[in-house]
Amino acid sequence: MTAATGTATGPAGEGRTMGPTPGPAPGRTTGPASGPASGPASGPASGPASGPASGPASGPATVWDTGEPERAARLEAALGDPFDPGNPHGHLALVRADDTREAPEATEALLADHGLSAEFVPHDLGGRLTDLEQLARVLRPLFRRDLALGYGFGVTSLFAASSVWTAGDAPQRAALAEVLLDGGRVAIVHREVAHANAILRREVGAARTPGGGFLLNGSKDAVMNADRTDTFVVYARTATEDGSGSHSVLLLPGPPASGEVRRLARVELPGMRGARFHELQLTDVSLPESALVGSLGEGVTLALRSFQISHCLIPGTVLAGVDSVLRLAVRAATENRPDGQPARRWHRALSGVFADLLACDAMAVTGLRALSLVPQDAYLLAAAVKYTMPDLLREDLEELAAVLGARGYDRGPLYGGFQKLARDLPVAGLGHSGTAVCQAVLVPQLPALARTAWFRTEEPPAELFRPGAPLPPLDHRRLTHFGTDDLLTATLIGAAERLAGQAASGPLHAALAALARTLVEELRVLRARCAALPAAGSTAVDPLACALADRYALVLSAAACLGVWEGQAGGDAFLADPAWAVLVLSRIGRRLGAPVPDLPAGVQQTVLAEVLGRCRHGRSLDLYGTRLAC
Repeated sequence: MTAATGTATGPAGEGRTMGPTPGPAPGRTTGPASGPASGPASGPASGPASGPASGPASGPATVWDTGEPERAARLEAALGDPFDPGNPHGHLALVRADDTREAPEATEALLADHGLSAEFVPHDLGGRLTDLEQLARVLRPLFRRDLALGYGFGVTSLFAASSVWTAGDAPQRAALAEVLLDGGRVAIVHREVAHANAILRREVGAARTPGGGFLLNGSKDAVMNADRTDTFVVYARTATEDGSGSHSVLLLPGPPASGEVRRLARVELPGMRGARFHELQLTDVSLPESALVGSLGEGVTLALRSFQISHCLIPGTVLAGVDSVLRLAVRAATENRPDGQPARRWHRALSGVFADLLACDAMAVTGLRALSLVPQDAYLLAAAVKYTMPDLLREDLEELAAVLGARGYDRGPLYGGFQKLARDLPVAGLGHSGTAVCQAVLVPQLPALARTAWFRTEEPPAELFRPGAPLPPLDHRRLTHFGTDDLLTATLIGAAERLAGQAASGPLHAALAALARTLVEELRVLRARCAALPAAGSTAVDPLACALADRYALVLSAAACLGVWEGQAGGDAFLADPAWAVLVLSRIGRRLGAPVPDLPAGVQQTVLAEVLGRCRHGRSLDLYGTRLAC
């Protein structure tokens, strides 16, 4: 089979429906429906609380920000009600496409019509990419419905292009921008790593040619969209020895002048069944010297720098799928109940999973904002985001499966998305491979962090923890793969000190202060244990170091939540209330095996009332509470 050309995304006008823009939820003050991304309203809005009528009277009134990026609101409206069985972009149509292992053509056509690929091109190259937090919000309507479509339509193009945005020269950047702005795709050919799955197994080698340039030979077991593009970013081995200089990044911008690019049999994975993976074989593919991105032997370094984007963006979009499952669980738990309240046995699961979603979003959004605000110090945080969140989200799916019961096996429009997400989630995070890669980033840094950074680093700017607040433009070239400061541990310590002075404000502040103090003590223990580890550079994988990395990442997630909670003063009423932060930190403390006091009265009820109210009024279950089409 010879190289196929074209980037077909389905007929341009076929099967598209534009859902009506949903009106404001009852009892809510709404922000502007369009315009640039904006942060939460500067002051509280009026309106009654959103919780169910029979909910606890102690639940705080909520002010939800509806200032989501205009493009996110338009895409949400165009995708329409996911529970409408006649919607070609709804759950039923997407599940049926998944059953046949095909991408939903009507929805791909809609995404092409919206120019979604332009979201992955930096603004200075003619695209819409200004910061990653805004990009994640634009992508969430899509990932809320179908992870495979979110990946397959184009977000992998961003991951492929990121190394070129980071180190490419002007012609390389312009060439990739043109492909994406024309609606095309870019495929990434990863290097082989330990713990490899099908996506990462085997690799391509590049030999220097006498006249200058490279000759590529090798294969990959599974490359997404290999059959739908001729543009590849290849992490090719250019040195026989292993190490940081073993690989280089090469840009194949179209059909090669000589040699052959062969797409072999389609690879069927257990999840993301509608995404198109093909085995790729490169035989004597000749590339000029100008194909080299950055410097020779810089491939590993470029991966460490540019993959920070995927480390934060994957969790920051994938959690939208778990948002949908929690919504299904609320529907199942309140179905046929006259008071609209779930049975008491489901209160802990629903409120707890909602708290976990907020914790994951706090960490993901903090990481996304860090790449714009403090790119020189985002390296470890990005790895910790990707390291921690997949396990938390998988645990949450198990809890929600119990709430769904037999409905979890339903294939209809109401509950059919659950089994699909359960299959897609491990593939979306590259499963154990993704965890191992992030572990390899974190573990070697622990001794140095313990000896030089923890309890010494200054706190980061408060803007890091203000979701939706303006950000400076993302500059890929400022991304680094090193850093001597640990910003989130500084946030944890500072927040604990401030909370100690607020403990007399009431039982919720007292509980939050105690939990923060417990986590600071956990960090002290980690400092002592990590300082005793061998210095970075040991080739052995120490099981103790891996266990300490697990604990360290959970501490960072707690710090991100405290930072977001403190940053909500005068903003969102629910997020400014200590109740959700108390529940989040208590769950993290239990995962660490730390002593956790009983929850103060009303914590679980307050969080439960919020999740029920958001579901009732069609609001997302993340930090933003944005308006949905359902």
